[in-house]
Amino acid sequence: MSIYKVRKFGDAVEGNRYPGRGIVVGQSCDGTKAVIAYFIMGRSVNSRNRVFVERDGAIFTEPFDVSKLEDPSLIIYAAVRTYKDHLIVTNGDQTDTIYDGLAEGKSFYEALESRCFEPDAPNFTPRISAEAVFEAGAKDGCTGGSDDSAPVAAPAHGSFKYRMSILKSADAEGSACNRFGYDYSPVAGVGHFIHTYEHDGNPLPTFQGEPERVEIPDDIDAFTDEIWNSLDEENKISLYVRYTDLVSGEYESRLINKNS
Repeated sequence: MSIYKVRKFGDAVEGNRYPGRGIVVGQSCDGTKAVIAYFIMGRSVNSRNRVFVERDGAIFTEPFDVSKLEDPSLIIYAAVRTYKDHLIVTNGDQTDTIYDGLAEGKSFYEALESRCFEPDAPNFTPRISAEAVFEAGAKDGCTGGSDDSAPVAAPAHGSFKYRMSILKSADAEGSACNRFGYDYSPVAGVGHFIHTYEHDGNPLPTFQGEPERVEIPDDIDAFTDEIWNSLDEENKISLYVRYTDLVSGEYESRLINKNS
């Protein structure tokens, strides 16, 4: 297989009952939109008892039925946040770690140096993270006020770049953390897809290799439907997709919760 081969998202997860949590970042086919997508899946009652909630442009996981919530430590968090021209998406509370690190002048990778894989032996679920960084275009300046630390909901952009990270256990005992980072220049119609697990299992096998290349269409509804309909019906929980216009900075989003 060519290293430049790009597959449809559905082909990338075909027959995979449990890729776990997944992030896609890339560019629409016409080159005008930056695209992110994040989905969660679950096998346990506690993991499945969740929904995505959007507040002020940020996405949070919340319990669907609070009375059934058990341990919230690894399942309740901010999944998507914006800091200035950085759009952050992760599978855990390292979203806040990156946000706070950026506010302190750290880079995406420097902020993640304080984090490692999740302490959920024997799975040692990897922490997957990504950021899209927007660069000023014809329209300079940002919306959102004069406070430099305040999140910007829809800054004006011209182009962007993105990076991804996975922090995973070095062995079956969780004795050390391996750190992998990937920096990308956008290619129209191409996204990169990283997820927590290779497939279902006990323990769950950690994702291996580089993020996979997947096609990103121009239509947000088409991409949302493709992702949602491709995920295992029993295990999928929630999906969030955002398309950001690279000129205006405005975005549109789609949010699906199995629990509703």
